[in-house]
Amino acid sequence: MFTKILDGKKISNEIKVAIKKKVHKRLTLGKRPPGLAVILIGNNPASEIYIKKKQISCNMVGFVSKCWRFSKNVQENKIINLINILNNNPTIDGILVQLPIPKHINTNNIFKSITPNKDVDGFHPYNIGCLCQKTPRLRPCTPWGIITMLQYYNINIRGLHAVIIGASNIVGRPMNLELLLSGCTTTVIHRFTKNIPYFVKQADLIVIAIGHKNFLKGEWIKPGAIVIDVGINRLKNGEIVGDVEFKSVISHVSYITPVPGGVGPMTVAVLLQNTLKACIEYN
Repeated sequence: MFTKILDGKKISNEIKVAIKKKVHKRLTLGKRPPGLAVILIGNNPASEIYIKKKQISCNMVGFVSKCWRFSKNVQENKIINLINILNNNPTIDGILVQLPIPKHINTNNIFKSITPNKDVDGFHPYNIGCLCQKTPRLRPCTPWGIITMLQYYNINIRGLHAVIIGASNIVGRPMNLELLLSGCTTTVIHRFTKNIPYFVKQADLIVIAIGHKNFLKGEWIKPGAIVIDVGINRLKNGEIVGDVEFKSVISHVSYITPVPGGVGPMTVAVLLQNTLKACIEYN
């Protein structure tokens, strides 16, 4: 079976070029560049890498990017006080709190404190509610990045049975909403699901995001299915792999995302799109 590798890096670069042109046009009209505020709590090495990538991407397209750093012991009210200041800063269009955050801080309180118009991660209850009601505004970056990738390759998913492995608020649950909006029939697999291979074998489209290396096996997959691997797992030798056992899966599928170079770059590209959208339409 011929398998097409979905190149998220290529699509991401094209999106960045388009955004850069729009920002340049704004500047020629005497308007300010979009501004993104990033809040980093603690010194998680992976978070440091993600923040650096996002700042490089912001510089590439002409955004102003500012980062506020806090120790892992910072109190929740201090973060919320900063967010309130940024909510009222007219030069800041997007506010992003890098995940994960320490357990003593209530993630939902943080999401709710960001005004919906600057919620470029798309996690505020208002923005999730709009997506649920089929009137999306600022959409969660990874799920919308996956839909954007499928659209780029002209993959028609309407009517497909999509199985989502993982029910997190960051990927699984909003992914379910995006796929419903795209006309899929959806099944969400979570930690209480019994006989996971049974559901996977029925899937035309699989999105997996559980942080478990090589979890998805080729023998589970219907021939010709589409597989989207959101997982990022670092091995002891430094190699990065996904949640999909790539070598056993690739011969069964029609399309598949690599790790790295698949979903990750799309997430960053959509973050930039959301920030530009927030700047133009909401702020």
